[in-house]
Amino acid sequence: MISTTLLDNYGLVAIVVLGWLSLYFIFVIWVFLYRYFSLSMALNNEKKCLEILLNGRNTLPKSSLLGSNLIGIDKKLTEPMLQYSLDKAIKDATIGLTFLAIVASTAPFIGLFGTVVEILEAFSKLGTNSKATLDVIAPVISKALVATAAGILTAIPAYSFNLFLKRKVFELNTYLQLQINVLISPKID
Repeated sequence: MISTTLLDNYGLVAIVVLGWLSLYFIFVIWVFLYRYFSLSMALNNEKKCLEILLNGRNTLPKSSLLGSNLIGIDKKLTEPMLQYSLDKAIKDATIGLTFLAIVASTAPFIGLFGTVVEILEAFSKLGTNSKATLDVIAPVISKALVATAAGILTAIPAYSFNLFLKRKVFELNTYLQLQINVLISPKID
């Protein structure tokens, strides 16, 4: 009964578009929460590792992302090796950000596509009815605009979360680079 009513109010394209945008929205929330908590934990850990290094320890703490990326590599901690580890850590930290950027840029267009198709269908139905007054057209267009609104509603958090997480990755990069700078700086005895 509910699905029949939904199909009566909206066309198949609009339902597919709304379903697609709903999935996007769920994944956006999941990616944000997962990346936020993992980046927050990594940031706190790297702050502690930097403090350990600044307190005079000359070796990289095992808990640092820099050290964990070099496990199994039997080479001395050189600047290129540390840079490799930094690059790998940042690559891992940015997983999911591309998805957020894609959703932020495509969701409004997906919603607009649904709206355009619904308006085209509405006008084709209204064309057969000679009494196409504002009372008839307004509700049809109003229903069609739901897809655009859903696209915008999905894009705004995706864009905002992407920027917020990029800032967290920048902070993580800064702490890792500071650790590298401390490790490669000449020791004064």
